[in-house]
Amino acid sequence: MDHIDRVLLTLLQQDATQSYAALGRAVGLSAGAAHERVRKLRDRGIIRRTTIEVDPAAVGGGVLAYVMVESSAWMGDSGPRFAALPEVLEAHVIAGSASVLVKVRTTTTERLQDVLRRIYAIEGVSGTQATVVLETFFERPVPTGAEDGGGGA
Repeated sequence: MDHIDRVLLTLLQQDATQSYAALGRAVGLSAGAAHERVRKLRDRGIIRRTTIEVDPAAVGGGVLAYVMVESSAWMGDSGPRFAALPEVLEAHVIAGSASVLVKVRTTTTERLQDVLRRIYAIEGVSGTQATVVLETFFERPVPTGAEDGGGGA
C-alpha cells in the first residue's frame, strides 16, 4: 500500500460517495485508475465495506455505555453470545481486571439496565461495570497514515 492508496482511504472515510473522477483528481490519477486502486483495496480486505454514518440519537440510540465484563472463565469464545444482543455494537476480549469490553447503545437507561441483565446471564459472566457516556467530543476514522504525509505499512 503506497501513499496514493492511503490518501484514497482517507478521502473515502471522509465521504464514501465521492466519484472515482473526484478521487482521481485528488490524487493525480484518472477515474479508471482510481477505481482500479479502490477495487484492489477491497479485494485485499483493506476496505471491508462501504456504509453511511447515522446519528444514533436520531434513531433511538441516545444512551451510550461501555461495559467491562468480568468473568469466572475464559471468554474468548463468547463472541456469538454478545453478538446476539442487538444493542451491543462492539465486543472485545481484553487484558486486565475484566475479560471483555462491550460498547452498548440503547434508547433509555432502563433499556441499558435490561441489556446489563442479559449480559450478566451469559455463561461465565460474573459481573459488569458500566460507564455511561454523557457527551462525545469526537470520534475519528481509522488513521491511514496519509494525514501526516507519512507512510508505513
